[in-house]
Amino acid sequence: MFNFEKLFAALLVAGITAMLSGFVADIFVHPHEIEKDAVTIDGAAIASTGPTKKAGPDPVLALLSEADVARGAKLSKACAACHSFDQGGVNKVGPNLWNIVNKAKGSHAGFSYSSAITEAGGSWDYDALNHFLYKPKAYISGTKMNYAGLKKTEDRAAMIAWLRTLSASPAALPGAAEIAAEAEAAAAE
Repeated sequence: MFNFEKLFAALLVAGITAMLSGFVADIFVHPHEIEKDAVTIDGAAIASTGPTKKAGPDPVLALLSEADVARGAKLSKACAACHSFDQGGVNKVGPNLWNIVNKAKGSHAGFSYSSAITEAGGSWDYDALNHFLYKPKAYISGTKMNYAGLKKTEDRAAMIAWLRTLSASPAALPGAAEIAAEAEAAAAE
């Protein structure tokens, strides 16, 4: 017949023995940090001095005037599950995007925005759209928009150029001064 008392006693003795052996080992063994690497690997220095990855998206203002609007329309099909694009269109999971360029963030009537969007302030100018389309959750932390983003600069330019056309009076294209300022800011990063 199986004796639970002997099993329990054996487990208890094994546990106590393991604990005590740990304490005894700490008493007799005193590890210490080495002061200098025994072998220096040159590759480690090269890896740490390489170029750092850019935090944000590449500039798009210079690309907008030549951007492929048809490509932007094609790319927007991925957005159609959550957004509508026509004038007076309904809100879906996301707000209607008609006339979005230069519109105040979180201001589309009848849509319940996340507090992150409403507190973000500012407007959906070309720079804001570029950053948001690049990586929405990185640009506005806490947004409900569950989209990884458009990594290719040309795709973002095409999408923004297409969004610009969704208006009875589209926003003006950026001027040379704005393009130069964006390029200068990107170079400073």
